[in-house]
Amino acid sequence: MGNVFALSPPQFMPPLIPHPSGGSGVGRAEKREENLDNPGSFDELHRRCKEVFPQQMEGVKLIINKGLSSHFQVSHTIHMSTVGQSGYRFNATYVGTKQISPVEAFPMFIGDMDSTGSLNAQCIHLVAERIRTKAVFQTQQSKFMTWQFDAEYRGDDFTSTLTLGNPDLISESVIVVAHFLQSITKNLVLGGELVYHRRPGEEGAIVTLAGKYSTPQWIATLNLGLGGAHASYYHKANDQVQVGVEFEASTRMQDSSFSFGYQLDIPKANMIFRGSVDSNWIVGGVLEKKLPPLPLTLALGAFLNHWKNKFHCGFNITVG
Repeated sequence: MGNVFALSPPQFMPPLIPHPSGGSGVGRAEKREENLDNPGSFDELHRRCKEVFPQQMEGVKLIINKGLSSHFQVSHTIHMSTVGQSGYRFNATYVGTKQISPVEAFPMFIGDMDSTGSLNAQCIHLVAERIRTKAVFQTQQSKFMTWQFDAEYRGDDFTSTLTLGNPDLISESVIVVAHFLQSITKNLVLGGELVYHRRPGEEGAIVTLAGKYSTPQWIATLNLGLGGAHASYYHKANDQVQVGVEFEASTRMQDSSFSFGYQLDIPKANMIFRGSVDSNWIVGGVLEKKLPPLPLTLALGAFLNHWKNKFHCGFNITVG
C-alpha cells in the first residue's frame, strides 16, 4: 500500500563416465541445485529505478540531524514555502539492539510530528527469525486517518505479506492486501498482489501480477492487472551513470505517463546530480553537494512544467 544489488564465469563440467551396467550415465548425473535468494518485499520491486529520479523541492528547508546515542536519533526540519504549507517537523527514531545485517536492526520506532499536531508513526519488529511485523498510524491533528498492520514472512526463496488497512468492526470496512513473491531463477522473480476492500455499500478486489528480471547491470520490472500497468527499467552504465525509465497506466483514471530519469555521481567532487523528464513535459533536476569535513549537505533543485507554465525551485541544507 502507498501513503531508498557480475556474471559468474562458465563452470567446467567433467565428462560423464559410463555406468558399469552399460548405461550412459546421463540420467544418473547429479544436478546441483541453485541456491536462490530471497526476492525481498513486494513494495521494493521498483525501488532501484525510483532512486535515480529527483525528489521535488520547493522553498527553503533546513534539516538538523542529531544522534543522541547509537540507538536514538532526532531531527528537526524547518520548511518555508510560498506555494505549500510552511512549518516545523520533529522526527525521532529508535533502533533496537537486535541487528541481523549492517543495515537492519530491530525493533525500530519512527515518529514524525508537525507544528499542527499531525503525527506519522510506525513500529517495525522482528517477532521471529523469518517473521517481520509493522504497525503504521497517521493522524490529522486530533483525528485518526490511517492505521495499518503488516505481517511479512521471508522464506529462503519467497516472501509473503498480509496487510490490514483501516480495519473498522463497527462500520464493517477494511482493506486487505496480500503479496507473494517467488524466486524462479537467480535472475527471475514472479509474484502477485491481491487488494480487497470493503465498505458500506461497496466491495471489490483487484489482482495484479508482477515480475522482475535482474542482472548485475540492469533490472526490468512489470506490474500488470485490471487496475493498470506499471513498468520500469533500471540500467547502471558504470559507477558514475545510472538511468531509469518508468511507464504507468491507470484504467480508473484513464491516464498514462512516461518518465525518464538519470543519476550522475562525481565522487571526487562529492556531488550527485539527478534529473528527469516525463510525458507531461515536466523537467526537473536536483544537485546534492557534501562539504567534508563539515557535516553539511547542500541540495538545489528546480522543476519546470511547460504545459502549465509553472516553475518551482528549492534549496535544502542538511546538518548531520
